[in-house]
Amino acid sequence: MSLHRFYLPVESCRGDSLRLDGREAHHALHVLRLQRGESVTVLDGAGTEYLCAVESANKNALVLAVGEKRFTPAPPCPLTLLVAIPKGKLIESIIQKAVELGAHRIVPLLTERVVTQLDDDGAEAKRDKWQTVAIEAIKQCGAPWLPQVAAPQNLKAWLAPGNLPELTLVGSLQTERQHPRVWLAEFHRQHGRKPRSAGVWIGPEGDFTLAELQAIEQAGAKPITLGALTLRVETAALYGLSFLNYELSA
Repeated sequence: MSLHRFYLPVESCRGDSLRLDGREAHHALHVLRLQRGESVTVLDGAGTEYLCAVESANKNALVLAVGEKRFTPAPPCPLTLLVAIPKGKLIESIIQKAVELGAHRIVPLLTERVVTQLDDDGAEAKRDKWQTVAIEAIKQCGAPWLPQVAAPQNLKAWLAPGNLPELTLVGSLQTERQHPRVWLAEFHRQHGRKPRSAGVWIGPEGDFTLAELQAIEQAGAKPITLGALTLRVETAALYGLSFLNYELSA
């Protein structure tokens, strides 16, 4: 399989030939300098990989001949990361690593202790930028499924039961906590199976406020310990996702 990976949305992946233009074509033509006959892989973000060869190229676009299609079923337990937005550009690194760890959905949160504050237009602009980060991440790691990055919203917008996975955990420094395996075992005792969807809440620098944490737990989240040390936001997010991916999706 070619290590040159590109992304095209599903609606652009019909037929026996595919067309790369815009930034994807620029990267192929002017960075990788691909030539006719070279092998590339196209990901549609919905489980299908297209193994292609460059058929023709001009200065603005490439046409790819599809040689083989490979479909990967969705993971049995989609994972959601609900993470308070840290300072600077750390959220971009979190999104990249979350893609590698099999996240199905990434929810950046505006909580009381988050420094960044956005209006609706700013939130949507951030969502578009961060979705592009996720696209670049699937191209790097080869993930066949593209996670959806939500627009940043306040915590209350995500507390309704219909918004949350079947099992949610919350990294907590303030309430009585359990190892996450305790809650998985408890879920299995109650339902006789593993959860069909799961997620983890991770707070900002300084953690969620006690009121926020209580609201999250009242919405059904189970408080977990992430070890004896106080972790940075990005470390805690990757810890929580790694655990869920290993136990439920890997």
